[in-house]
Amino acid sequence: MSMAGRFLGGAQDRLLPAAIPFRFFVTAAVFHLLAWMVLLLAADEVAGFRGGTGPVLAAIHLLTLGTLAMTAIGASLQLFPVVTRRALTRNWPGHFSYALMLPGVALLSWGMALHQTTAMQLGAGLTCCGLLVFVALTANNLRRASSIPVVAAHGWLALATLFVAALLGVLMIWGIELNILSNRSGLAITHLTLASYGFMGSLILGLSLVLIPMFVLSRSLPPNPGWAQLGLTALALLVFSISFVSEFPGLIWLALIAGFGGTGFYLWQMAKILRSSMRKRLGLPFVLMRASWGFLILTLLLVTAYLAGLAIPNAVSLIGFVLLAGWLLTFLCGVLQRIMPFLASMHAAGKSGLPPLLSDLTAEGPLMLHAVCHFSAVTLCGIGIVADQSLLIRIGSALGVVGAAGFATFAIIVALKVRQGPRTS
Repeated sequence: MSMAGRFLGGAQDRLLPAAIPFRFFVTAAVFHLLAWMVLLLAADEVAGFRGGTGPVLAAIHLLTLGTLAMTAIGASLQLFPVVTRRALTRNWPGHFSYALMLPGVALLSWGMALHQTTAMQLGAGLTCCGLLVFVALTANNLRRASSIPVVAAHGWLALATLFVAALLGVLMIWGIELNILSNRSGLAITHLTLASYGFMGSLILGLSLVLIPMFVLSRSLPPNPGWAQLGLTALALLVFSISFVSEFPGLIWLALIAGFGGTGFYLWQMAKILRSSMRKRLGLPFVLMRASWGFLILTLLLVTAYLAGLAIPNAVSLIGFVLLAGWLLTFLCGVLQRIMPFLASMHAAGKSGLPPLLSDLTAEGPLMLHAVCHFSAVTLCGIGIVADQSLLIRIGSALGVVGAAGFATFAIIVALKVRQGPRTS
């Protein structure tokens, strides 16, 4: 049986109200635009960034919490009930999580940009409460899951790493005023690793096992490679965190080996899915997703080269940028280009009985503008970081703003079509 058939069987009965996921998606698109705008204003500080409050840190959190986490929450709240075949029992926690996250991320980023500790503390508190609501809601769903255990296990790993990453984030913000942290850089690296590779990475690795086969009309994968992928990923995260928090760097090589192993299993599965695809013309979304896999490999290679002592100018900033803007942002933009029209089509089918074509729900022009500007932005900013050239970073960030505006246009158009409902002749 194809993965699409298993995934979609009875999915109509497990749809959330459209307002819940699309509210997260549109907000993520707006924060995406804001992140590039703040990075444009802070172009002079990007290459040499090594931590500390200011506009660069604000741009990072507009991207990680405002764009990536918002997207992950909106997608998870809708997709996990479909994948696990267990509908959410209540809708209000999804609305409540959003009501906490939106002001929390805005206030936290504003406080970081302007070095306002009180604003950061309040924003972090609201954001963490919103994340905890999401964790509780998703955990309750995963607890009742039995249909695809390997995907549910990835979900559990994502929730666990998110919980720890959020605690570390709050600890570092309160530690600014109390001055109680002796290994602040180690905690910051662990926080970033658990939030990006842990939370976002685990969701990507897990949901890819069902989303990618559904998108390309491929058969189901055997579970064993997925379990191997999960085990190696969890080992890499655990050992990496221990090595930095305990200041024992020798362990990091074991973490890298496990990380490369988990990535290898993931990419092998994705290649197998694409080879067995019944749909040969996959379009622009898969251009982005395939490119993101290349950025994932590049990130691991850059980390390896940096730890091996190779002289890479501004290596820390480059690794962080390739990780966030290269791998995670590129992948999620590609996935959203498929998820948003897909969900819109399912909601329209629920109202009229006949789903519209996905092409009728997709604004191709804004998406093409986004893709061209996004790849140009990532390339120019990456070169600018290595060359320590603020002008290149500024030009790249400006292109990122244009591309993000194109993507926001696409997201708003799809959301408006869902709100309007199907046309009647």
